[in-house]
Amino acid sequence: MFILQQGKFFKQNCWLLLFVCITFLGCTKTSSSTSDYEGNWARSSDFEGVARTEAVSFTIGSYAYIGTGYKGSDVRLKDFWQFDPTNGTWKQKADLPGVERSSAAAFVIADKGYVGTGYDGLNKLNDFYEYDPSANIWSQKANFAGSARYDAVGFSVDDKGYISTGFDDNYLKDNWQYDPTTDQWTQKSSLGGYKRKGAVAFVIDDKAYICTGINNGDNINDFWMYDGSTDTWTEKRKISNANSDEDYDDDYSIVRDDAVAFVMNGKAYITCGENSGIISTTWEYTPSTDLWAEKTSFEGSARIGAVGFTVNNVGYVVTGNNSSYQFDDCWLFEPTTDQTDDDN
Repeated sequence: MFILQQGKFFKQNCWLLLFVCITFLGCTKTSSSTSDYEGNWARSSDFEGVARTEAVSFTIGSYAYIGTGYKGSDVRLKDFWQFDPTNGTWKQKADLPGVERSSAAAFVIADKGYVGTGYDGLNKLNDFYEYDPSANIWSQKANFAGSARYDAVGFSVDDKGYISTGFDDNYLKDNWQYDPTTDQWTQKSSLGGYKRKGAVAFVIDDKAYICTGINNGDNINDFWMYDGSTDTWTEKRKISNANSDEDYDDDYSIVRDDAVAFVMNGKAYITCGENSGIISTTWEYTPSTDLWAEKTSFEGSARIGAVGFTVNNVGYVVTGNNSSYQFDDCWLFEPTTDQTDDDN
């Protein structure tokens, strides 16, 4: 009788222990869900050209343009495509003149797009072209006045274009200004801090920002703002956990190269890229506070060499590659929307 009661006692306690374990595991799962980040990536209309990486992009009016790049098997491209996000359509436009290339730089001044530099598989390039979308015509302009290079960044402020950083067998930090009214290049103040290639550039309120990139195998953590009206660079806070006295950067994991950047509602976004492996984390920058906040990671395949652009205040990430594939998918980002898988 005692043995039977003891067995009953043992069985009851086993069930109690199982219940406690299930409850604990359930609570753990629920609490971990609170670490989800804000923002949602949604699949948009696939890029209609051949899949590629290391292309260029720019936005004019309500259209985005993507062209050039590397499609694999040592084949580079010079085709160009226009994206209309209102109906998700892609239209092929006039090819870029000159040789096929990858890792070029691009920017927009007024209603014209500009593309130059890059790599054709044998040579680093310094030729430079202007695109008129109303006529669908490219015109060759004065060659880029810096050294022939690839993996530079392009941006425009105050109706002037700039090409900076890159690689010409040396990591670079020089900065060159293009004036479309005179078709001339002028060297301006060099970027502070480290030389680099594979950086990102973005513009908010007529100030340009450059960060990320790689130098001699190391990912770069310095971050700079350029004022074209005064030709001055100002260093911003590091994009890694570099301040031991404050905790704002304790979780920063922004450093990377070959990433993409775009701007929405006065804030910048960086995603994808490479840092000891291909990554897909997404970070939002607020200029007024000089702080970064992590958002929902890019929901497509992690990649490098993609292009990022903004049309009608919506940011997009298109193309790119990983170690096995070139991509032709197109994704848009909604920074204040809860993450959902229904739109992937």
